[in-house]
Amino acid sequence: MSDNAPDMNKILFANLIMMLSSSAMQQLGKLVNPMTNKTELNLEGARMTIDMLEMMQAKSKGNLDEEEEKMMKEILSTVQMNYVETSENPPSEEKAEEADAKPEDAPAVEEKTEAPEESTEKADEPKK
Repeated sequence: MSDNAPDMNKILFANLIMMLSSSAMQQLGKLVNPMTNKTELNLEGARMTIDMLEMMQAKSKGNLDEEEEKMMKEILSTVQMNYVETSENPPSEEKAEEADAKPEDAPAVEEKTEAPEESTEKADEPKK
């Protein structure tokens, strides 16, 4: 890697932590699964993802700067609190269905595509 490797490593580390956090929140039914467009509850998967975040925190101890340490602590705390909340009060089927329902009355969004402007020059005419 080049001289900017520490900066790239910082970005990659933050992205990895955010990906794991998003996975945990999705497994807790807090985010919609983009593959199914539904909220799904997978407490076992969420626990494993949180365990991975905890392992990363332990393994990286002393190797993170203040900003990375704060991010790791806050994200881990957030997903842990959400895990406890969800495991103690799992969403009911009715609430999950309401969250997954798409409003049929919502107006359709039309994509507007404009045709490229036609050239006023004719192909046979030489340019002046």
